[in-house]
Amino acid sequence: MNSAHTQPRLSMSQVLLCGGLIVTLSMGIRHGFGLWLQPMTMAHGWSRETFSFAMAVQNLAFGLAGPLAGLCADKYGAFRVLVVSGALYAAGLVGMALATTGAGFTGTAGLMIGLAQSGCTYAVIFGVVARNSPPEKRAWAMGMAAAAGSFGQFLMVPVENWLIGSLGWQSALFVLGCLTLAIMPLAWGLKEPSRGAAQASQQSVGGALREAFAYPSFRLLMAGYFVCGFQLAFIGVHMPSYLRDKGLSPQVASYALALIGLFNVFGTYAAGVLGQKMQKKYILVFIYLSRAVAISL
Repeated sequence: MNSAHTQPRLSMSQVLLCGGLIVTLSMGIRHGFGLWLQPMTMAHGWSRETFSFAMAVQNLAFGLAGPLAGLCADKYGAFRVLVVSGALYAAGLVGMALATTGAGFTGTAGLMIGLAQSGCTYAVIFGVVARNSPPEKRAWAMGMAAAAGSFGQFLMVPVENWLIGSLGWQSALFVLGCLTLAIMPLAWGLKEPSRGAAQASQQSVGGALREAFAYPSFRLLMAGYFVCGFQLAFIGVHMPSYLRDKGLSPQVASYALALIGLFNVFGTYAAGVLGQKMQKKYILVFIYLSRAVAISL
């Protein structure tokens, strides 16, 4: 009965460092894909709809495969899922660079990268962080891990813009493909001891889903994430080209996206700290209301 509580834990600092670096890399690259919209569509003669459709497939694959990635991490260990996902991410970026048709681009940039992201971002990393953090520090630790994704946007978007300007859009994708391979060695820092009997006693997937959907808070949280994803994906994919259409340089778009990530670092950390002192529903209400006002302005 108490085996889950007596299992050895990884060092929380080790988990936050390795998990944070993985999320920084995987989410940072993801937030910069909009920078490729204009150069790729112009090079291939595609419509913007071709590019945005692939990004939509990527988001759908990311979301739908998230529970499966979490299930695999519970059954086989987060380490294995991260290694496979890192390799798939690299292959998807290379395939994205080599794609010559809309279908090929959707299969690589959309399906492959979306599946890879489900296994090397929050769904898997948060599970490791939660299991290896004491309850009194869990909200703070989750906030730190989430802030790493925002820092990745601040760090990687200008880097991606610089790579495109210096090497060209295709070579830039090859470089990013090599960078994502760093996820595989970083995954060693998240390799947990076998949980044996604790794993065997876990609830079934169907039972867990039925229990979760029975709570109104869970359904509302899913609706909130839907809104969040719609807003961020729309801005990330289309804002760079929109600003270019208005006569602004690509640097303006990369700086704007980077600043979103930078200030989100502070906001995410603050939310994690406040989550230990306030009811989280009030924090979420404030976040979504303020975001709606900002986007409207």
